[in-house]
Amino acid sequence: MDDTYKFFTKQLLQWNNKTNDRPMPWKGEKDPYKIWLSEIILQQTRVEQGWDYYNRFIVAFPTIDKLAKAPETKVFKLWEGLGYYTRCKNLIATAKLITKEYGGKFPGNYEAILNLKGVGPYTAAAIASFAYNLPYAVVDGNVFRVLSRFFANSIAIDSTEGKKLFTTLANELLDKKQPGIYNQALMDFGAVVCKPKQPLCKQCPLQSSCGAYLKGLVEVLPVKEKKITQKTRWLFYFIIEHEGKVFVRKRGVKDIWENLYEFVLIESAEATEVAQLQKLPAFKKLLGKNGFTVATISRLYSQKLTHQTIHGQFITLQLKKTAQIEGYEPVTQKELLTLPFPKFITSYLKDKNVSLNLL
Repeated sequence: MDDTYKFFTKQLLQWNNKTNDRPMPWKGEKDPYKIWLSEIILQQTRVEQGWDYYNRFIVAFPTIDKLAKAPETKVFKLWEGLGYYTRCKNLIATAKLITKEYGGKFPGNYEAILNLKGVGPYTAAAIASFAYNLPYAVVDGNVFRVLSRFFANSIAIDSTEGKKLFTTLANELLDKKQPGIYNQALMDFGAVVCKPKQPLCKQCPLQSSCGAYLKGLVEVLPVKEKKITQKTRWLFYFIIEHEGKVFVRKRGVKDIWENLYEFVLIESAEATEVAQLQKLPAFKKLLGKNGFTVATISRLYSQKLTHQTIHGQFITLQLKKTAQIEGYEPVTQKELLTLPFPKFITSYLKDKNVSLNLL
């Protein structure tokens, strides 16, 4: 290891020992189940948001066996609001697999951990190093940013070449004797010092050898080459009421919000007035000749996801007599509160202050 590498690792660990006071409930945790749970929750989620979810999951499911045996609807309900629900689906599948194939004991080697559903190289390295002190470097956005800046490297961090280069570099810098401590220190450093915006360069212990700082490239690095293509969707939800019940269904596969519930949906290619929606074949197919009155029409709601922006409204219809709506089931007020819904819908429900008194 050359002097620059030694400087980086030494200064990082000194900063961690003397200065790093970033609190997290899972820091120093050795239970691989809890580490795995925290890492899955934190994928694409801010620590501030994930913290409470982690604590609630640990209380509800203190062991992997408890999680594996829990009703899936209960797990999804607890996950409600975190988004990226495939993570929750994979969490359930992996808990069941570990319970069945490993007797409820989390696997103890990197390759076996990496083969678990929903676990990539970063999460596998985190579990392996934190729980078992195995010498695998974690490589995430924070790590890419710190290394790109320190070594003043302009290779795009989201390119194949960039990912390979920075992963190799991260493993070369890794303190093999205390990989768990080093990995946590590097992630914390990227989160609180070498931040994406307004990094604390004046307080940075790496400043004297940081290529980006010395060359005036801090605001330029890291470089990304890929731009996310966004599409727009219009979702109009009809809350169809009759005798204290509303119609819902579980969303299917290969689309957003898989396994979550929703009200009667009509999707449109553009913003559409309610009167026009009622003339669509999809609306007529759902309600047929059933008589109804339009009770309320909500304001416009919007939610931005990674690859798409969702717009829509909620229209409450009151049926004049009992009806069946193909693909949907009527649920009671009490049942409604136990079902997991996507944030787009829960935002509306919160605005309406939905409790046991329906809508």
